[in-house]
Amino acid sequence: MSASPQSSVNYETIRKIGVLAGGGDLPQRLLYACDKRGIEVFLVGFEGQTDRTLMQGRVHMFTHLGAANQIIETLKAHGVQDLVMIGSIKRPGFSELRPDMRTIQFFAKRVFKAMGDDGLLKALREELEQEGFRIHGVQRFVDDLVARPGVLGSTKPKKSDIADITRGFEVLAITGPADVGQSAIVHDGIVLGLEAAEGTDELIRRCANYRSAKRGGVLVKAAKPGQDRDLDLPVIGPGTVFTCAQAGLSGIGYRAGHCLIIKPQQVAELADHHKIFVVGITDDEKTPDGA
Repeated sequence: MSASPQSSVNYETIRKIGVLAGGGDLPQRLLYACDKRGIEVFLVGFEGQTDRTLMQGRVHMFTHLGAANQIIETLKAHGVQDLVMIGSIKRPGFSELRPDMRTIQFFAKRVFKAMGDDGLLKALREELEQEGFRIHGVQRFVDDLVARPGVLGSTKPKKSDIADITRGFEVLAITGPADVGQSAIVHDGIVLGLEAAEGTDELIRRCANYRSAKRGGVLVKAAKPGQDRDLDLPVIGPGTVFTCAQAGLSGIGYRAGHCLIIKPQQVAELADHHKIFVVGITDDEKTPDGA
C-alpha cells in the first residue's frame, strides 16, 4: 500500500479547515477541538442531515447534498485546502439529493464502479483531491478519539463473550471486503445480524429478540480491511452503550486503533451503570481471557 498523502503533513501548521458535517456528536467535537487549537473553520451543513445549531456563530454554508459545484467553488473562494468529512449521513432519495450537473457527472463517472459506502467515500475523496483539496480524518485534530485497547470501566467480558467477539471479528473480516457494514451481533457463536444501511442502533434493536436467552450477545465493531482511516471509522459513544443496554446485550467488543470512541469516560461510566462491558483488542493481540 502506498504512503498516505497525509503522512508528511505537519498538523501543527494547519490553521484553517473546511468541515463537511453530517449528524451525530462528532462534528461538534471537532469544532471544539479546532477552537481550542486556534484553527479557523468553514462549515458546510446539509439539509436534512446536519443540526442547524452547529452553524450558530460559524462561517458556514447550508445546502443540499447534491450541490457539489456550489460546495467546491465556495470552499475555494474561502481559501480552504484541508477538509474533514465527519458525521453520519442518511441515504437521500434522488429528489432529496437534487443533484447539480457536477454531482451527476460524479455519479456517472465513479459511483457505478463503487456500490458500497466505503467505495463511495473513496471515490469522493479521489474526486476532491483532484480538485486540489487534502482530506483528513477527524482523529488528526481531536485528541483521545481513537479507541484504545483494554476494558473501559470495571465490567469485564466472560469467556463466552470473548468467544463471541472472536467470532464477530472473523465474520467482519469476511464481509468487509464486500463493503458490508462495520458491526455484527453475535450470541453463543451465532451471528444474529450484520450492519447494513440501517446503521448500528437499528442493528442492535433488530437483534434484541433473536437471542436464545433473556440477556446476552455482543456488539462487535471493526473497520473493513483496507478501509480509509480518514473517512469512515466505526464509532462508539454513550448512545451505543445505552442502546446495547436497552436491548439486553452483554457488551461491546471493538478493534482497538480502528474505531473511534466519543466521550470515553462517559462510555465507561454508562457501561458500569448498566453492568455491560466495553473492550478493545489490537490487531496483533490475542483475544484476552474472559472473567
